Amino acid sequence: MSDIRVKICGLRSADDISTAAKAGATYVGFVFFPKSPRHVEFEQAAELAGLVPFGLCKVALTVNATDDELDAITAAVPLDMLQLHGKESPERVAEVKARYGLPVMKAIGVADASDLPQIDLYSAVADQLLIDAKPPKDAALPGGNGLAFDWRLLAGRKYWQCPWMLAGGLTPDNVAEAIRMTGALQVDVSSGVETAPGQKNAALIERFTSAALAARD
Repeated sequence: MSDIRVKICGLRSADDISTAAKAGATYVGFVFFPKSPRHVEFEQAAELAGLVPFGLCKVALTVNATDDELDAITAAVPLDMLQLHGKESPERVAEVKARYGLPVMKAIGVADASDLPQIDLYSAVADQLLIDAKPPKDAALPGGNGLAFDWRLLAGRKYWQCPWMLAGGLTPDNVAEAIRMTGALQVDVSSGVETAPGQKNAALIERFTSAALAARD
């Protein structure tokens, strides 16, 4: 019997933080990407981070961020992990780990079996992986699009060289099935607990977390 860990990403209010914590989430994510409806400014993120209860992992989602941008984020906001959600190379992942001394989670987009080898590649350098649905070629956002991929691609692959997290199109209604099909021990949700882009819903967060935590091997 393995405990499932839940990450609620794209939080933008004190109520979001409180709901995620009370529901039993392990990670809370803040988005630093202006094109996203979940984007937060430094001052807002710093205030929110200060509300996160001890023991919850505070994650900053960035997209192809430069050192200057990461310097500004880490200087302004107390964080526990950096999430790289762009086209960062394995070398860039290693650079970020070395420069900031924080665990790094690298997002990997998956559409079909041809995308799986990069999971092995990045698992050698990242502290965690976020395996997400690959966005459409014309998508404005690299994630948070509410899309899922064929979870059967991950069946039986509980472990790579580092821990991994399942994302992409997860909702309160399908997260238990996704966990059963993939063996994922960690799941991430953003749009799946929203009533509108960037607007988290407390009841959906509670339902999602409850369903995930109940879905054990």
